[in-house]
Amino acid sequence: MIQSPIPKALSTFLKYRVQALLIGGQACILYGAAEFSRDIDFTVMVSPQNLRNLTLALNDLRAERIYVPDLSADVLLRGHACHFRCQKEEVRGLRVDIMGMMRGVDPFSELWKRREEIELPGIGNVAAIW
Repeated sequence: MIQSPIPKALSTFLKYRVQALLIGGQACILYGAAEFSRDIDFTVMVSPQNLRNLTLALNDLRAERIYVPDLSADVLLRGHACHFRCQKEEVRGLRVDIMGMMRGVDPFSELWKRREEIELPGIGNVAAIW
């Protein structure tokens, strides 16, 4: 049986204390949707420390940028997404999409207040919003 790379990606973000909300297909799956998603999407707090933590997590996953633009506070605050493909064995091929803000959606600080925390065995509390 093929092991999903999603738990490893989630635990890596938690390990590096990335303040992030799981969004998109994986969040919907935790909410109870029957869809299968082959990537993982996060919206993140855009701050110097959190971006350092995020960079450490992405380095641990050996995530390589697959589209422009480069990951930066300026890019994230303009509403662009940054896309990565993981190369680490346990997560090889997993796409990780990072957003700092989304058009028509409350800012991260407001989303964080409304987050749901889900305890995942072997991983910990994952913050998600749907």
